[in-house]
Amino acid sequence: MLPVLALIALSLAAHFTPQASAQSSDDALAFKRAQHLQHGINASLWFAQSPGNYSVERLRSFTTSDDITLIHQLGFDHVRLSVDADPLLPWLQNPEETMPFVTELDRVVKTILDQQLAVIIDIHPESSYKAQLLRGTDGVDHFAQLWRALANHFAATDPERVFFEIMNEPEQDDPYRWQGIESFVAEQIRQSAPSHTIIVAGAHWSGLEDLMMLEPIALPNVIYTFHDYEPFPFTHQGATWTSPQVLPLRAIPYPSTPEAIQPNLNQEPTLAGQFWVEQYGLNRWDAQRIDATLAFAEKWSDLHHAPVYCGEFGVLRDYVDPAMRAQWVHDMRVAFEKHKIGWAMWDYQANFGVVTKKDGKTVPDPAILKALGLKAQ
Repeated sequence: MLPVLALIALSLAAHFTPQASAQSSDDALAFKRAQHLQHGINASLWFAQSPGNYSVERLRSFTTSDDITLIHQLGFDHVRLSVDADPLLPWLQNPEETMPFVTELDRVVKTILDQQLAVIIDIHPESSYKAQLLRGTDGVDHFAQLWRALANHFAATDPERVFFEIMNEPEQDDPYRWQGIESFVAEQIRQSAPSHTIIVAGAHWSGLEDLMMLEPIALPNVIYTFHDYEPFPFTHQGATWTSPQVLPLRAIPYPSTPEAIQPNLNQEPTLAGQFWVEQYGLNRWDAQRIDATLAFAEKWSDLHHAPVYCGEFGVLRDYVDPAMRAQWVHDMRVAFEKHKIGWAMWDYQANFGVVTKKDGKTVPDPAILKALGLKAQ
């Protein structure tokens, strides 16, 4: 076997050959498969984003088979299922051995498919795992081994409805290195599961600007994904885990104008923060601005003859005006449909959720469902 770096270099070189260009120019199968990913939902904080909290009891109770049934009844057509890499590592040492985390994952994938939903198996690691890919070859080789085993494990599933997303928001500094890594890993997946569609992303946070930097990989049957949480002051107002500038924000208006944003400026304790919020007002975010922005995803798709998919979009609901949240979701959904982009909203039940689960009851949000073009039961 060639060293990993040599394989990465070969993968990078393949992007710029006429053969690679021709190979990716007419991928009818990927476009056909993308029709199964038109209006989905993210199942978050379940098999990922909860390190140390993957007990069988929690995996069976946090999101249940009744939730999957409800997702189908509400009109979603697929589930983007986030899966942490770290709990898979013991299984990777002996894939034939029964591991509770993998057993539960198999059960959930089957439950989703039984509801006639498609499912994206999205490797959604912690930042510490992603950091192992930044330098050297060991982390890349281990990641490729993980995907070879996982693709082999799910190779017998229906390739029309089971998709493999290489990595959520890779957090990689060098987009060219990431392009090579992703190409190399995609090749390993294709060897283990030749019929399944692969989903790839740009290097950093999978934003639209990352998609603009991405070149199609030298394999057929690939879908290209991005995430869209713009405008960030609105979608992440009050968030505790990201830019400190959003932490103090409350009741940020959408659409934005310089006049509407004035009452919010003093929420920011620093001049830099006030400037950032002022820019949100000056940028006049509305349906027209969203449409013009998402038009570039369609342009990328047309340029490269490859399907594009938005794997995440949504608004933190803790401090937002509910009607404004619904308006933004509506404007995004309308633009997605106009530009032929399938989507999965973030998320099902957590703080960006389309439902609220409390005291044993699951209550859908009718305003958000209407904004998504779906119907509450």
